[in-house]
Amino acid sequence: MSIAETQTGPPAWRLLLTYVRPHRRALFAGAVLSLVTGATGLLLPLVARELIDDLAHDRAIAGALLAMSGLVVANAALGAVGSYVLARTAESVVLGARRSLSSYLLRLRIAAVDRTEPGDLMARITSDTTLLREVTTDSLVGFGTGGLTLLATVVMMGLVDPVLLGVTLAVILGAGTVLGLIVPRISRASRQAQDAVGVMGAALERTLGALRTVKASGAEPREERTLHEAAEESWRQSIRAAKWSAAAGNTAGLAMQIAFITVLAVGGARVATDAIDIGTLVAFLLYVFYLMSPIQEVVGAITRYQTGSAALARIQEALRLPAEPPARPAELPAPGVRPAALAFRDVRFRYADDLPYVHHGVTFDVPAQGMTAFVGPSGAGKTTVFSLIERFYEPESGDITLDGRSLVDWELAELRAAIGYVEQDAPVLSGSLRDNLLLGNAEADEDTLAGVLKTSRLDGLVARLPHGLDTLVGHRGTKLSGGERQRVAIARALLRRPRLLLLDEATSQLDAVNEAALRDTVADVARTTTVLVVAHRLSTVTTADRIVVMDAGRVRAVGTHRELVTSDPLYAELAATQFLATGG
Repeated sequence: MSIAETQTGPPAWRLLLTYVRPHRRALFAGAVLSLVTGATGLLLPLVARELIDDLAHDRAIAGALLAMSGLVVANAALGAVGSYVLARTAESVVLGARRSLSSYLLRLRIAAVDRTEPGDLMARITSDTTLLREVTTDSLVGFGTGGLTLLATVVMMGLVDPVLLGVTLAVILGAGTVLGLIVPRISRASRQAQDAVGVMGAALERTLGALRTVKASGAEPREERTLHEAAEESWRQSIRAAKWSAAAGNTAGLAMQIAFITVLAVGGARVATDAIDIGTLVAFLLYVFYLMSPIQEVVGAITRYQTGSAALARIQEALRLPAEPPARPAELPAPGVRPAALAFRDVRFRYADDLPYVHHGVTFDVPAQGMTAFVGPSGAGKTTVFSLIERFYEPESGDITLDGRSLVDWELAELRAAIGYVEQDAPVLSGSLRDNLLLGNAEADEDTLAGVLKTSRLDGLVARLPHGLDTLVGHRGTKLSGGERQRVAIARALLRRPRLLLLDEATSQLDAVNEAALRDTVADVARTTTVLVVAHRLSTVTTADRIVVMDAGRVRAVGTHRELVTSDPLYAELAATQFLATGG
């Protein structure tokens, strides 16, 4: 779904200025060059009038021709430099917007990400930011320089002949009234077109993210229809915007043609009555021709501003999503630092106000060091415990403490630096195996890396790969098996030297040999680290120092395997079925 607009933000022009402000000097330089280019053009009709007068009075025209040639060359050179400066500045504005937006999106709260479509967010950072390029140069600068050039041209026309100026302005005002009706339609159509691009991106990301499932289900035609419908909606809205933009541009062009014909007629009559001479009429007609450029520039600036304002609004919507505060990276725990103690006190939590509670007053204590296993049926709230510890979500009430400090008192970076987390689906990022392993600790040396590879039983895999650790693992690790991805995720967590290690069903896809070896590894880690495990197999639970039994969002029992088999009927039932219930 698209991001809902939760509040009315500042006007688009103010948002644009925030992106432009760091580049204001370069933008000013480009604007000055554009104005100087316009000024050289404004002098041409005056020189042309002098040339005609010289011809009429049989005077030498070499000086006038030389002046005109110089003005033409200067106009071309200054125009080229000005265009380059403005284009470079516009690209810098786009770069700044992409940097700030990408940094913000990386800090989004998980709850905000849950409510949005990744494809729509990607559209905002790609296609929406691209539109800032046009709105910066063509709209902001174009409106300023075009408006000033237009004003200067009108002043010069007034100096040449006020009567003909009045005729020209009457035509222009009529066209301006028509444009006032067209411009709002451009804004609406542009916004709807950009929204449709976001929907298309979301649909494409949804399909590609589960392409194997789509193919196995024979659902390609249905997903194809969804993508085509989104693309067609974007096309329809873009065509609407183009239609109104074309109408605006042609209205301006038509107005100038009418102004030219009217000036020619009225000016011809004034020449016939000797009110003005032929040189004055030619100079004024040249100004009418020259007037076309700033008018089209101003009209184009207004129409592109409508497109850009729609993109700015979508960018601002993304920047209003709830995000974590920016923070500097925290140092990882030094080797040998004491493990962490954890406690939940009457924690209540639900993922949204319109959803049922997942936790109904969860309370338990985990002392420093050792392994604690969480068991229970699907939906009991086991995985949610880990999400709350990482502060991906905040509890609605109650308190969670680490080393006696409430989690809300910890800096997020400091908190997460103390934790190693292996998710249930053990995601692997596109890139090399080395990149994935060093994701959480880029400073790990080769000896440390080799030790962790051996501990997680990845050394054999690395030896078989054609490029070793530098082998690419494919999109989402598709070149690795499920068990290999789990071992990569475990190795990545161990490289962080965590004081608290969270393993969410981390051995569910391992074969019996690797699962047994990794179980021994976890037992070794638990001697120096606090390990929390969401258990999937009975073999994992029996070696735990303590077991927390959860059911329907509550803790119903805590104890060892031997104690719980005889004291808790639910645990005894789960143990009898080898904990085949998974999830939540």
